[in-house]
Amino acid sequence: MSSTSAFFTQKQGELVPAPHARGPWSPDMLHGRLLGGLAARAIEAEHAQPGLHFARLTVDLFRNSPMLPVTVETSLVRDGRRIRVADATISTDQGVIARASAVLLRTSEQPAREQTILTPAWDVPPPDGPPVETNGWRPPFDLWRLTGWGEPGPGRVWLRETYPLVDDEPLSPFVRTALAADFASPLSNAATSGLHYINADYTLTLARLPEGELIGVESTGHAGAGGVATGQVTLHDTAGPIGFCLVTAVANAAAIG
Repeated sequence: MSSTSAFFTQKQGELVPAPHARGPWSPDMLHGRLLGGLAARAIEAEHAQPGLHFARLTVDLFRNSPMLPVTVETSLVRDGRRIRVADATISTDQGVIARASAVLLRTSEQPAREQTILTPAWDVPPPDGPPVETNGWRPPFDLWRLTGWGEPGPGRVWLRETYPLVDDEPLSPFVRTALAADFASPLSNAATSGLHYINADYTLTLARLPEGELIGVESTGHAGAGGVATGQVTLHDTAGPIGFCLVTAVANAAAIG
């Protein structure tokens, strides 16, 4: 990672975006995945505790934001013996642009029972070549496509972050996964003619945090009607499945072909 190329620089309580923090929909719009990453970073910094595991993160992306400095505020909603709930609000000087809610659960001994259904590990090895090259908007992260874009059937990719999120801070496993989870929308909502939806939110659920920098994403469901869609993916690391991500999305005229 290059510490001089972080997506945001912290200045006087604000997070100032770098040029590569833009998204694919417009050159002057912040990428929504970074807002989820910022929410995860703030909640983890202020509300993480040994023995508590980040089991869920829901990110609501209800307003597009231009490339403006952002602030993130968190609040503790519930602090019980086995559960902690914390929220985050992300704002610019134009108002609130996103919010998030995290659930932390107390870890304990795993029940010694045979499950009736288990998500299998990938039959895909980690990438051993360079990431793919793309035309147009170039993702500011490493991307390996295991299936062709828009091909029928489940889409699969490996992702790896290449820039810090804020200044020279190392990415935690939780923040790394929150950034990757936003890819659930293009992967589960892709069509043979391109991407015709933009997501309004995503909900990440984790049985465990990832090991290492690589995160695999596999689309496992899509349903749509009346210009509204929902999609789901399974998340993996090189050791096996780690959780799931569910998105809701709305039809978008500015489709990516």
